Amino acid sequence: MKYGMLLALALASAHLLVHAQATTDAEVRKVDPARGKITLKHGEIRNLDMPAMSMVFAVKDPAMLTRVQPGDKVRFTADKIKGVYTVTSIEVRK
Repeated sequence: MKYGMLLALALASAHLLVHAQATTDAEVRKVDPARGKITLKHGEIRNLDMPAMSMVFAVKDPAMLTRVQPGDKVRFTADKIKGVYTVTSIEVRK
């Protein structure tokens, strides 16, 4: 029973760390569903030590690209996955 509780706490902590990743504000410049890419003009991405700029990202889930279009103001998270800068979540700002 003790080990089960420790495992549950470890998983909960990992979940919180993933979701605690700071979001970055951006504007969608281009959406390329065929290549699974999105171009964003974004602010500083602290977890990647990246200054504000415009750049092309891969997306973790191609379905994300159906929810945005050029000109949308968004909040997103990104990470470097297997050496590729990848958007891991994105939502249109209201």
